[in-house]
Order: sequence, then C-alpha cells, then structure tokens
Amino acid sequence: MAIAHGAATIVNAMALGKGAAFGVDLWTKAEVKLTDEPRVIKAEIISDPKENLALIEKTVIRVLRRFSLDNHFGAKVKTWSNIPIAKGLKSSSAAANAVALAATAALDKTLNDLELVNLGVDAAFDAKVTITGAFDDACASYFGGIVITDNLNREIVKQLPLTEDLTVLFHVPPGKAYTADVNVDRLQTVKPLVDVAYKEALKGKIWDALTLNGLIYSSALGYNPSIAIDAMGAGAVAAGLCGKGPTVTAVAPKDKIDSVKAELQKHGGEIVQACLSYEKAKVL
Repeated sequence: MAIAHGAATIVNAMALGKGAAFGVDLWTKAEVKLTDEPRVIKAEIISDPKENLALIEKTVIRVLRRFSLDNHFGAKVKTWSNIPIAKGLKSSSAAANAVALAATAALDKTLNDLELVNLGVDAAFDAKVTITGAFDDACASYFGGIVITDNLNREIVKQLPLTEDLTVLFHVPPGKAYTADVNVDRLQTVKPLVDVAYKEALKGKIWDALTLNGLIYSSALGYNPSIAIDAMGAGAVAAGLCGKGPTVTAVAPKDKIDSVKAELQKHGGEIVQACLSYEKAKVL
C-alpha cells in the first residue's frame, strides 16, 4: 500500500512545455498484490468505479517491465482517493505515483524518487491521459511543496518550500474535462503570455503566476474567469483555473476562508477544502 498527495496548478505546461504546481493534502492510496498471471492487471478504483482503468494498468506494467518481471507476474490493484477525477485536480498524477510506489514495494524492490515519478509519467503517455506528461503535477504530487519544471526535458528547475499558512479552496463544478479532449493548437496562441506567468513563478511570485495563468487558460479554453476574480475580491491571495479545468483554485489566508468560500458557492458546484502539502509520497 502506498499514498501520494494531490497538487494544484501554478502554471499549466500545456502551452509552453514548462510548468509549475504545488502539493495539497488531498490523497490517493493504492494497494498492489502480485498474481501468477503474467501481464494480467485487474484494477479497481473503489472511489469512482466507472472511471477508466488504463492509467493504473499501464503504471503496473511499466513497473514490472522496469525489473524485467512482466513475463512473471500480473497484479490486482485497488485505489482509493478523495481527489475528484477529471476535474483538473491531478488525480492522474497522484494515482500514477501511488500505484508505481505500491507496485515497486510489492516486488520488494526500490527505485529513486525521480525514477518512480518518470514511470508514472510514461504510463500517463501510454494511457493517453496527458499531453505534456504532467511532469510538474507528478513532481508536486510526489514531493510536496512548490515544484517548477521543464516538462519536455523532465527536469526539476526549482523547488520552493510552502511557508505561508494558507488554505486552498477548490471550486469544483459538475461535469468532467479530460485532458485528451483539449484543443492543443488553440493553446499555442497564448504561449507568450504563459511564458510571462512561468517567469513570475521562477522569481518566486507564485501566487501572481497562478492568477495570471488562470486568466490566460480560462480565456483560451472557454471557462468563466469571473469565478477566480470574485474569489480574489473576497480576499484570496491567488485564484485561477486548475489544470485544464473545470476546477478553479483559490488560495486564501485563514481569516478570509469563509468570505472566499461564500463567493465561490454563489457559482454552484462543490467546494473542496485542502491544506498546502509538504509530504512526500510513501509506502504505508
């Protein structure tokens, strides 16, 4: 059994191939039991049984193949999560990290942190649930804190601690949005603007970067930017589209949680509250 935590977008890497994200204390747990049916992966998402199982299956296969054991073992896999799926909340990255860790532990093997992250990223490409590999999301989920990355070269450019006492509120509207459905060509038009947000993140202006990124991607992907703007008006230090949407992230100081939450609730949908996470993914 292993656990990995969720993450939220600072800069979405879809347009630029570079991104940034930070950890939140939402979680996904995975349990992997080996079987003697080679390459047969029986997966179950306990928290969302109708959801696609491809990512889980591909992650386990990647781990087995890494140790040249894909002709020896299959696996039964179960995952549980409190991260809403296909809402832009990095459910895929957390699942891949947790499953990769649990599968490696089931084999009684060890890999270094970035090898584990990269197995999950490879599996996300295999399962066609990503455009950029979501290396930024995967690293923020795995390591916690703030991670700024070059997704195309799979490099961590900068890691920053989360020192402020802030709360994260996610406005989660009904309906799902799958990364595979995003019109990537349209995003090329906003690439220079996303580059500005990325440079702000590198300077340590994390919350400015998050808000700017959210406005850019909301307009490019056709989402309503007023949800984020209303949250800022109610006292959020940052607010913007999370991932490819439809969720909006609002980061608020403790004394503004109620006012920001009230503003978000005016737009319907569900409000998910989380804390900033500094915790690494781990075997339980």
